[in-house]
Amino acid sequence: MTGVDDTDGETTSESLVSVLESLGVEYVFGYPGGRVIELLDDLPESNVDVVRPRDEREGSVMAEMYGRLHGKPAVLAGQGPWIGSLGVIGQMEARLASSPMVVLTEASERGDYSTLAPYQQSRGDYGGLSLPKILDGVTKEHWFPRTPTETVRSVQLAFKHATAGRSGPTAVILDGNAITDDVPSDPMPPVWKSKEQVRNWESKPTDGDVAKAKEALESAERPVIVAGNGVHSANAYDQLTDVAETYDAVVATSYLGKSTIPETHALAAGVIGSFGHEGANQVVSEADTLLVVGCRMNPMDTNWQASSFIRPAKQTIIHADIDTRNAGWVYPADAGLIGDAKESLRALANAGSAENDWARERAKKARESFFTEKCDSDASPIKPQRAVKEIEALVDEDTIVTADSGNNRFWLLNYLQTPGIRTYFGSGGVGGMGWSAPAAVSAALSTDKDVISVAGDGGFTMTMTSVEVAVEYGVAPTFVVLNDTSLGMVRQMQDEDGDIAGVEFHDTDFVKVAEGFGAEGTRATTPDELADALKRGKESNLPYVIDARIDREEDMAEQLQSSFYAEVGGLHE
Repeated sequence: MTGVDDTDGETTSESLVSVLESLGVEYVFGYPGGRVIELLDDLPESNVDVVRPRDEREGSVMAEMYGRLHGKPAVLAGQGPWIGSLGVIGQMEARLASSPMVVLTEASERGDYSTLAPYQQSRGDYGGLSLPKILDGVTKEHWFPRTPTETVRSVQLAFKHATAGRSGPTAVILDGNAITDDVPSDPMPPVWKSKEQVRNWESKPTDGDVAKAKEALESAERPVIVAGNGVHSANAYDQLTDVAETYDAVVATSYLGKSTIPETHALAAGVIGSFGHEGANQVVSEADTLLVVGCRMNPMDTNWQASSFIRPAKQTIIHADIDTRNAGWVYPADAGLIGDAKESLRALANAGSAENDWARERAKKARESFFTEKCDSDASPIKPQRAVKEIEALVDEDTIVTADSGNNRFWLLNYLQTPGIRTYFGSGGVGGMGWSAPAAVSAALSTDKDVISVAGDGGFTMTMTSVEVAVEYGVAPTFVVLNDTSLGMVRQMQDEDGDIAGVEFHDTDFVKVAEGFGAEGTRATTPDELADALKRGKESNLPYVIDARIDREEDMAEQLQSSFYAEVGGLHE
């Protein structure tokens, strides 16, 4: 039986807080301003924790990381013009990384003044900004309710659609009296109880499609699974391992799929892509049957469509995805498994089995790409390869690593061999810089795990005020800054020094910055100093910033560019 929500006597903002509580929302990452103040005024008396970031960008990344890590939405709240500008960073990442998020913002209109030389008004009316148009470009769905009843129902639907099918960000724009007036005691249309209105159901593939996929895997001599972010989203780790072991298939991952299987597993091959592991890329190319699970196969993953990498005319391709549009989107698929990744993999594991003499030895050979002799270098400044191995030495199955965009993430994905599932998360949906630090704070706030953030000095500087947020809320991530005093990835694209403007940075003292925020910090210029600093960071009760001076002459693209990427001319994003 479906019940009607009891909102009698509540203001709209009070009713929204009741909705958040009934849905078990843990965190609102909110920056006070505009009509969101009404909501933030009512939250302190609730069971929902409010985290105030230092700006809307940091808040948006914190909310996105929470959704990605826990599979359910946190709330990003703030004033419309800033949620639609600074706060778009995390929403874009959430859209392309399939992270559930609910955005509660407002139009900053001022009643009868909204069409009179508007100041911050964002309704899209004459002369003003159009927040609806901005949000339409980045969210899965957005609502602009004009009455209290519409507002409550819209927030419920925002939570429903954030996790329906392929997860992503949704938004509700709060407006005028629709957030300040009381909700009618007998609204029409009725407002249903939130848990019932928000309920979703998992989908699973048809028996016929499962049978076709099973036959392809059983007849394969060189079966390979490409596991993507959809395995994270579905929490389908056990099922992924079951299918790999049942059909004796090698498992490679996309960048966002890293740590969907322990990279120490006997069937794990590493990460594919233009700056991925050469071993993993070669395994995928050698496969006669590919099972792609929860991966949309973007240009970075597919080596920019290099013709010798994935070959639909010579390989059988099975594509499992929650969204029917994704299956066969980039490469034609011979079979499609449409449904939740957990359901698709469970069905495959139960359908059949196979063995071969190829997979385990081939995966072992591929894993050699996790190491290069520079990983043992004692040089100073620190080789980035060695820096990653020092981080790896401290990472166990209960440690979360967040990676930023730029050279640092490619050093990490190549040389950090994750020992457990759900331990590595990176900015790779849209790939924005400045993601790692606020993501690490979010992970530290919402788990009891050790968290290590890794970023270049460019990305860290963008959101280093996240360190102060960690201090304020009593969590203690370790922030590793791989510092080459430059925008390293772009600098290394130069034909000769100085021919790209804006790539050099002055030398910032990140230790003083950390201490100024109330955190701890140290500079490391040798591998031993970095190892000691990482241990101190893990033991510290305060956020710990490590300014790790790396060798800026280690050319990432030159060393990590895959042979398939070179085949298409080494395109750049």
